Amino acid sequence: MTHQQRVVGKETAGRSTNQTKKAALSAFLGGALEYYDFVLFAAAAAIIFPTVFFHNSESATLLSFATFGVAYLARPLGAVVLGHFGDKFGRKKALLASLLIMGLATFVIGILPSYDQIGFVAPVLLVGMRLLQGFSAGGEVAGASSLTIEHSPEGRRAFWGSWTVQGVGAGMLLATLVMIPVAAMPDEILFSWGWRLPFLASIVVLLVAFFVRRTLEEPEVFEDVKQSGRTAKVPVVEVFRENWRGVLRVVFATLYFVPDSIMNVFGVAFAVSMGIDRTTVLWSAVVTQIVALMTRPVAGILADRFGRKPVFVVGALGTAAMTFGFFSAVSTGNIPMMFVTNALMVGLFLACCGAIYPAFYAEMFTARTRYTGMAVGLQLGSVVSGFAPSVATLLTRSDPTNWLPVAGMTAAALVIAAVAALTARETHRTPLHELGLGKGNVVHAPGSPVIHNRPDHDDAPDAVPSLIQN
Repeated sequence: MTHQQRVVGKETAGRSTNQTKKAALSAFLGGALEYYDFVLFAAAAAIIFPTVFFHNSESATLLSFATFGVAYLARPLGAVVLGHFGDKFGRKKALLASLLIMGLATFVIGILPSYDQIGFVAPVLLVGMRLLQGFSAGGEVAGASSLTIEHSPEGRRAFWGSWTVQGVGAGMLLATLVMIPVAAMPDEILFSWGWRLPFLASIVVLLVAFFVRRTLEEPEVFEDVKQSGRTAKVPVVEVFRENWRGVLRVVFATLYFVPDSIMNVFGVAFAVSMGIDRTTVLWSAVVTQIVALMTRPVAGILADRFGRKPVFVVGALGTAAMTFGFFSAVSTGNIPMMFVTNALMVGLFLACCGAIYPAFYAEMFTARTRYTGMAVGLQLGSVVSGFAPSVATLLTRSDPTNWLPVAGMTAAALVIAAVAALTARETHRTPLHELGLGKGNVVHAPGSPVIHNRPDHDDAPDAVPSLIQN
């Protein structure tokens, strides 16, 4: 090798490493913005919106929880639209659009008039902004995950992919920390203008994330597909025709989101109804998120070494078991045990699932339909999670002590998620260019002759000659 070749190789490796870190940072910030908004809205739906937007009517809490859940109806649409643009024109453009829609919708919520000011139009506007948030969220994590793992070095995709969900955790932590002093405000301040401050502050995260995301490059594996004219014409049609089992698998595995919604919305209201101070409940969530921030990178490293499936399954089943401990502790007013069980349930076990799903789900699809396949599966599964707090409220039958059906529903969702994960192909050692293809396919480097082989497993496309050369 000549000196010039070594210099070029080092420069290329340096650019690649820089793009990996930049992609991970972009994913981190995008996830932070999305889940800052998610937790902020969840806490507000439990504590503030029944008064501000629903005038403390008899069904105010149920209606408020429904506004939280309605975003999940828009998520599949966002997954299809943003996934289409991400797979056809580029991950970066779709992610910039997703970021702007989410950030601006959240900011507008902070300036909406209340029910007392404009009547029923207020909750209608709130629902409209929530639908835009859902549309944006439909493509955010899938796009960020696709871009990050496509920039990641072999053998480290789960670790770098975990930074998408680290951003999610950071956003949840930030929102919870912001809500603690807000929730402690006197009611006359809290319900007039105090609740608006956290929503308006989201513009800061939006600006930082937008600046970082603008400087990203498209992954080489996607550029190869685009330059050779092999992008999917209609990604959502192709992904269902070629890999519908992969989409379905992601749908059921994503039921592991149910405890997230239950804890962030129903769990807060349940604890407060049990006489636990709302500030104490929020501090429990802070401790939980700190534990999760330490858990996720370790889970990513373990998944890169031992596989995606064992880490995901242990996380799901561990969360299912701890759900009963958490609700038991809250129902008896045992605050120290509430902190411990919440930290174990969400901070340890659920964080294992969260850390690896960006790589685990994205690796089920080829570069041509990766964004769409992951986004659609993820958001269809999320619909159930979005309405879980409303279902939980109905299951208690207005009796706060009747928590067992809620815990049972949550645990059942986690068991289904674990079973779905077990049916997946293990991909932690599969090269990037072979992801989503059958074991029988011979994948060649760019410029090499292409051998057209048919797939030999049920996740692969029925006809993949155009997919093989990347």
